[in-house]
Order: sequence, then C-alpha cells, then structure tokens
Amino acid sequence: MSEPQSAGEAREAAPRRMKPAPLLFEPPETVAEAEHFFDLESIEDPRELLSRATELTLAFRAAADRATEFQAMAAALLADPKRFDRLSASAIGERADWTEDYAKKMIEFGRSLLPDPTQPPT
Repeated sequence: MSEPQSAGEAREAAPRRMKPAPLLFEPPETVAEAEHFFDLESIEDPRELLSRATELTLAFRAAADRATEFQAMAAALLADPKRFDRLSASAIGERADWTEDYAKKMIEFGRSLLPDPTQPPT
C-alpha cells in the first residue's frame, strides 16, 4: 500500500534527475567554466597541487559524512511511530533513492544520533 500524498507530492513522485548540490563557496566565475575546479588547474607546483587537492578531498569527505548523518536523522524522524504521518522504510527509501534494507539501516543509525527524549538534557 502506498503512502498518502498531497497534490504537490504526487507531482514530485515522477522520476526526476538529482542535481548535485551547488558548492556555495566556489567562486561563481569558475563554475561557469567546466575545466575549473576550485582553481586547482592554475596551481603549477605539484606539491602545492597535491596539498590543496588533498585538503578539498578531506573537506568533501567530512561534508559527505555530515550530510549522511543528517539524512539518517531525517529518516529516523520520518519513521517515528509517534508521528501520525510516519513513513514506511520503503517510502523513505523511495524518497532518498535507497533500497528498503538500506533505509532501515539509515533509520536505525539516525535513531542512534537523535537525542533520547527520556533522558534529561545535560
């Protein structure tokens, strides 16, 4: 059984292409030209290029890890049995382009990240 949808959600249910999130801190003039990436192409010293590219790689990994944590927390909140409009793992998986099994794992991971409402704040 599918989840109830509003008219806006029904329109969004059609397959859509996911666009990468814009990198807000990249200079706009470099975004217009495909060969530019954080001005790395202008670095001539290989040591400096390796250092800067490594910095970017680590920053992107950290950002991806943090975004994954937020995805998991959102999945856990959407699957919360106390919500009258909770979603099934299958429905969450469809929204995030995950398999149902992966959605279940993300829901559990998200629950581990959310504060326990039965514990007093520290």
